[in-house]
Amino acid sequence: MDQTSANGQREAGSGLTLPSNLVKVTGVLASLIMTFIGLTAITFVIGRLMPADPVLAIVGDRASQEVYEQVYLQLGLDKPIYEQYFRYIGQLLQGDLGTSIMTAQPVADDIKRFFPATLELATIATLLGVFVGIPMGVVAAVHQGRWPDHIVRVISLIGYSAPIFWLGMVALLIFYANLDWVAGPGRLDVYFDGIIEPMTGVLLIDAAMAGDWEIFQNALSHLILPASILGTFALAYIARMTRSFMLDQLSQEYILTARVKGMPESNVIWGHAFRNVLVQLITIIGLTYASLLEGSVLTETVFSWPGIGQYITNSLFNNDMNAVLGGTIVVGVCFVGINMLSDLLYRLVDPRVRG
Repeated sequence: MDQTSANGQREAGSGLTLPSNLVKVTGVLASLIMTFIGLTAITFVIGRLMPADPVLAIVGDRASQEVYEQVYLQLGLDKPIYEQYFRYIGQLLQGDLGTSIMTAQPVADDIKRFFPATLELATIATLLGVFVGIPMGVVAAVHQGRWPDHIVRVISLIGYSAPIFWLGMVALLIFYANLDWVAGPGRLDVYFDGIIEPMTGVLLIDAAMAGDWEIFQNALSHLILPASILGTFALAYIARMTRSFMLDQLSQEYILTARVKGMPESNVIWGHAFRNVLVQLITIIGLTYASLLEGSVLTETVFSWPGIGQYITNSLFNNDMNAVLGGTIVVGVCFVGINMLSDLLYRLVDPRVRG
């Protein structure tokens, strides 16, 4: 009788699990759909409300009125804005982001060519911020009010508040022009361009896969300076947040209890306090990475880095709204995706959140 009752409870529990998981999945999908609709709608409306004339950008200011009206009708600009939006969504769902006026190529192809450069730059900068910023923040919290804390706070203040374009120009002047320690602007020296077939678009990976270590070294030399400048911002932000989170945990009673029991200080800091801030740090790291993907425009401009930020900026100056809209949507989708990945990671790390 007891066994039957237990089986019934297990069956009831399993019956409740599937609908509960289904509700969660449905909620996530609904959230994604609403986010996508909001992102595309806002981006599209802003693109249409801008004073730039997409027809003039195509035909030029010397075109006849007949040619102007013909292109105007082809673009569907005579339709209400909601019809233009639905038409754009239909093309977007088919992977068609339109054609770039600036490059005369499909915007999707341009993004495939430019986005890996930004991905490479932002990834290295984020890794720098994580592997340097987190230890800095922990050291500052452990030595609160003493000289290590003051040094970390000054570095964080400079990295977070100094203009990136100014840091970039100063770094180029010192480390490239005067000391010649690293390569200059661009992603690769001109005489190496086109030698390696772009399989992933990430030069370091492509060069390593091809076994061409000379090009790998050259690409790394070009990457060090912009990644360091961009990573300075990530390092400063992550160090500040790590310090704040660690100070909060180090003041808790369980830390005092662990120290009273004679636990080694390294175990207290890394095994107890740091484990409890890891969930918060995952969110911070995810947000930092996403912000570097979308906010590396100034760095790419200073270092002539052919990434998505520079592509969107040049397209905006040339009234190339298809390219601007396409690039903005891709970056927005990446931002949402990284936030979802961060949410998944801290659910895996913290059983309490998972429950």
